[in-house]
Amino acid sequence: MNPAPLSSPTAGIVARGLDKCFGEGEARVHVLKGADFTARLGEMMFLVGPSGCGKTTLLSIIAGTLAADAGELTVFGQDLRKLGGDGLAGFRAQRVGFVFQQFNLIPTITVAENVSVPLLITGHAPRVAEERARRMLARVGLADRADSRPGKLSGGQQQRVAIARALVHEPTLLLCDEPTAALDRDNGQQVMRLMREVARDAGRCVVIVTHDNRTYGYADRMAEMEDGRILRVLEDPAAIRAHHGATA
Repeated sequence: MNPAPLSSPTAGIVARGLDKCFGEGEARVHVLKGADFTARLGEMMFLVGPSGCGKTTLLSIIAGTLAADAGELTVFGQDLRKLGGDGLAGFRAQRVGFVFQQFNLIPTITVAENVSVPLLITGHAPRVAEERARRMLARVGLADRADSRPGKLSGGQQQRVAIARALVHEPTLLLCDEPTAALDRDNGQQVMRLMREVARDAGRCVVIVTHDNRTYGYADRMAEMEDGRILRVLEDPAAIRAHHGATA
């Protein structure tokens, strides 16, 4: 089944000429080399390319956890370069949700408590945080596992818990780094269907870094990256299928 049409062509992320180096002297590595990148509201934007090409660095700069050495970046109209440490922390807490390959759940607390964590960090009362966490768990199909420990869940279920945790504070930007790499095909497909639903909800922007070509058919657009640059952007699902043979 092909993705539904985009709800909006409005750009949520606009990056121009991003540069980033790590190290000094002979150890200096030029990771981003004038990277241009755009992601729109209401879409799932995939960022693909070989290991070490700069995908995760670009994702970290978009998230405000890493600063570019040069270039321009606006996220929902906000110039991240103009935000100080507290401003960036507030931006991430209010606007950004993260999903990673490793689920990063706390094993000693319940699933509902794990999902509550972002709300507790931002000052919500524990009762309110837990109520919202349970509603979000119901949305991802795990209402009946709210009181379980993460270790009692399958990998696919744990990733859905991680998605619920990323969404519980209703971010407008969801950033995902290899979200299906640790999952089998069926669980990966289930996670991607959930991601597709999330991307269509309230004009949210979803950016997914992945090597998992089993998921390429879920992308609305795909940026192909190599050696620190965006080489090409495939602008619609038909182009992605033609180039990668992707299905969804």
